[in-house]
Amino acid sequence: MSPVIARAPAKLILSGEHSVVHGCPALAVAVNRYSDTTVSSHSMPHVLFDLVNLPHKRQRTLKALRQLKNRLQTSYSAFLRGEKGIREVLKKPFELLEYTTSNLLDKFEIDAKQGLNIHSLSTIPTGCGMGSSAAAIVSTNFALAHFLKHDFTLQDLQALNLAAENLQHGKSSGLDLYISSHGGCHYFQNGQSQTRPLPTMALQIINTGAPKSSTGECVKHSSVLLQSEALRQRFTSVTQAMDLALRENNPLAFKQAIRDNHRLLCELGLVPKKIQTLIGEIEQQGGAAKICGAGAIYGDTAGIVLVVGDNIEDTVIKHGYSIERLLPEALGVRIV
Repeated sequence: MSPVIARAPAKLILSGEHSVVHGCPALAVAVNRYSDTTVSSHSMPHVLFDLVNLPHKRQRTLKALRQLKNRLQTSYSAFLRGEKGIREVLKKPFELLEYTTSNLLDKFEIDAKQGLNIHSLSTIPTGCGMGSSAAAIVSTNFALAHFLKHDFTLQDLQALNLAAENLQHGKSSGLDLYISSHGGCHYFQNGQSQTRPLPTMALQIINTGAPKSSTGECVKHSSVLLQSEALRQRFTSVTQAMDLALRENNPLAFKQAIRDNHRLLCELGLVPKKIQTLIGEIEQQGGAAKICGAGAIYGDTAGIVLVVGDNIEDTVIKHGYSIERLLPEALGVRIV
C-alpha cells in the first residue's frame, strides 16, 4: 500500500482561552505551522513509531498498545475522580500518539496484520500554546484512517481526537482540535463553530519558552476563578468585541480587544511578571500583545505571545526574545 501523509495546522487563540471551557465564546485561527504524519506498511505485524520531535522510536505490538490504552484510560478515570493529577496520566510524551493509534484501531475494529510505520514530524513549537498536541493527534488519526481506507468524516474522528487530548489537558474544549481539523478562523462556543474571515492584521509571535506549569494545571487553577459569572461575562464581552473588530476589519478595535483580553488573563494569574513587563512596553510602543495558550501559574515563561503592532522589534530584542510573523491558514487537515 502506498504511504499516506497527513498535514494538520497549528492554531492561535485570539481571544477566549480558558473561558471557552466554561461555555464562553472563543476566537481562533489556524496558522502556517504544521504537524505531518506519514503512515506506511511495515513487514511485521507491529506498529513502528518514529516521532522525530520527541525524539522517540520503538516498535510496539497491538497487544502492548491495547495494554497502554487501558492503563491510560484507568489513570484518566482516577484523574476525573480527583485521585490523580493530570501530569500523572501520561508518563511520557510519546504515549499520547501511541494511545491515539491504539484507540483508532480499536474503535474502527481494524486488525492491522500487515503492520504499520508511523512517522511524525512537526514545525509547531511544543508546549507553547499553538496546539502542537492537537495537530499531532489530528494528523495521526487522519493519516491512519486514510491509509486503512476507512470511510469517515471529520466529525467521526473528533470524538477520537478529543479522547486523546483529554489525557494531555484534563478537560479539552475541543477548540484546538477543531481548528486543526478545519483550518480558517472560527468563533467557537459550546462545541459549535461559526466561520469568520481570516485576519488581515499582521499576526506576530514571540516564543517566551514552554511554561513550567502544564496546561492541565493552568486549567484547574483558572477554573476556580471562572466560577464567577461576572468574570465569564467580561471574557465573553472581550471576545465579542474582537469578533466584531475582525468582521469589520477594524485594526484599532482589534488591538484594544487584545489589550483587554491580556488584562483578564493577568487577573486569572496566568501571565508571569516578566511577560507582563514585556507586554507593557509593547503597549507603550502602540502595539498590543497577549499570551495565546494556557499561560503559566509559576515560572517566567508563558509560551507564545501574540503581538499586533509595528516597530517593536527593538523592544522584543531588548528582553532577549525574537519575533516572527505567521500567516493565517485557510486549510485544515489534509493529505499532501
